[in-house]
Amino acid sequence: MNPKDFVSIRDFSPQQIKHFLEVACRIKADPGAYSDALKGKTLAMIFEKPSLRTRVTFDVGMEELGGHPLYLSPAEISLGKRESVYDVARNLERMVQGIMIRTFAHNIVVEMARCASIPVINGLTDYSHPCQALADYLTMLEVKGRIAGLKVAYIGDGNNVAHSLMFAGAQLGAHVWIATPPGYEPDASARAWVLERCAQTGASCTLTHDPQIAAFGADVIYTDVWTSMGQERETEKRSRIFKPYQVNAKLFGCARADAIFLHCLPAHRGDEVTDEVIDSPRSFVFSQAENRLHAQKAVMLELMGAGAVERESLREPALELVK
Repeated sequence: MNPKDFVSIRDFSPQQIKHFLEVACRIKADPGAYSDALKGKTLAMIFEKPSLRTRVTFDVGMEELGGHPLYLSPAEISLGKRESVYDVARNLERMVQGIMIRTFAHNIVVEMARCASIPVINGLTDYSHPCQALADYLTMLEVKGRIAGLKVAYIGDGNNVAHSLMFAGAQLGAHVWIATPPGYEPDASARAWVLERCAQTGASCTLTHDPQIAAFGADVIYTDVWTSMGQERETEKRSRIFKPYQVNAKLFGCARADAIFLHCLPAHRGDEVTDEVIDSPRSFVFSQAENRLHAQKAVMLELMGAGAVERESLREPALELVK
């Protein structure tokens, strides 16, 4: 599969994104069939940002595929300070078979992928969170039985999670609505790419400042924290601005009766979402978190597996993702 790296959902064709989901479903249904798929291979995991789900799912996922995960803390590398991205990439490519990096600036992952001859996986940047988006749409597929045609309403900050949700929705035929306060919209270049891809796939992406309009008739309501890592100084200001964007019972009631609630976690209960929503029967946040494991195993297998999964299925996905 091309490209060799998993830096952004934007880098793939719609068919390839569907293929990742198909492989994730296969792995989840029969994990034992892939227990030796990456035997003898090592994934270096570079963490410049702390994590629960990213650390555990990549670590466990690599073990379950028969490989070895190698955790590298900020103190051990300190990218761009103790050692350049180029030097880290050229060292690691001689010692391991893949790199996962969770960091701040998106250009660090782009540069790592450019410099390294081995696959590089984006575990999160300030601009993009592609592994999360794969898990998000895998969850929607499992619960709703389809992706194309779904109305997905994201309420909150137009951040990295919003970007990747938009990118994947545009690839898979979803109708994504983004409701943010004025001044907190997704990046303009991200919006431009999404609109161009939507024209090719029949998807759509709509921006609004009204959370009720976004939530009205939605199949999926999604939110994220109001203050991300690195923005702690803005916490008080953001709490005031985003208060009308809280996903509570009233706002969730604007969605379809069978709508589901998603959150990439961690959740700040009482801020962006209330307990009555996140703990309701319509909440699938923990299934969504689990699906990080299966989605990332699919990514690792495809990039590092050297033909472990049949490439012919790229042409004709077995899963019905469209109407």
